[in-house]
Amino acid sequence: MTIIGIAGGTGSGKTTVVQKIVEALPPDFVAVIPQDSYYNDTSDKTEEERHAINFDHPDAFDWKLLIKQINDLRNGKAIEQPTYSYLLCNRLPETIHVEPKPVIIIEGIMALLNKKLRDMMDLKVYVDCDSDERLIRNIQRDTIDRGRTVSMVMERYIKVLKPMHEQFIEPTKRYADLIIPEGGMNVKGISILCKYIEGIVPKDIQK
Repeated sequence: MTIIGIAGGTGSGKTTVVQKIVEALPPDFVAVIPQDSYYNDTSDKTEEERHAINFDHPDAFDWKLLIKQINDLRNGKAIEQPTYSYLLCNRLPETIHVEPKPVIIIEGIMALLNKKLRDMMDLKVYVDCDSDERLIRNIQRDTIDRGRTVSMVMERYIKVLKPMHEQFIEPTKRYADLIIPEGGMNVKGISILCKYIEGIVPKDIQK
């Protein structure tokens, strides 16, 4: 099994990079584990308390569960991946059944932050992107998918996203084996990454 970590700021193009990797490998060959699925269960909190949580801080994630489930996959055990609602700011009762696959991709803003998680990875990737581009993508996504106004997104970016990115996400670049500048727009960089991954996955399980 090959475990790949893909990190980068919100709106950097991580999802595009992951999609290209999945497309480059045989069907049903990759299991993608989004770090966003592992936000803490906040069922014990009020709606007001949930909306006040800083979801761009490491403490917002259930690292213990994420590490345990990646270990389970690595040991050949299927997992029940949690699901999360951005609208409710809470974990949902439904889970997603994930079987072990030859390639496991852990994708998220802080995928490279935790040393225990990082040490399981065979390849660590940081998707880099201009901050203005990331802001534009955040505005587009949050207004369409998450019911926020432009002013809400801007305020959150200035007060939370930008300082958290600079404190916790940007520094994880130093752990990356590969940095992809220009995010999902870097066709050549993504192509090189896909070719490399094809090369490190044993040929006998690609057939």
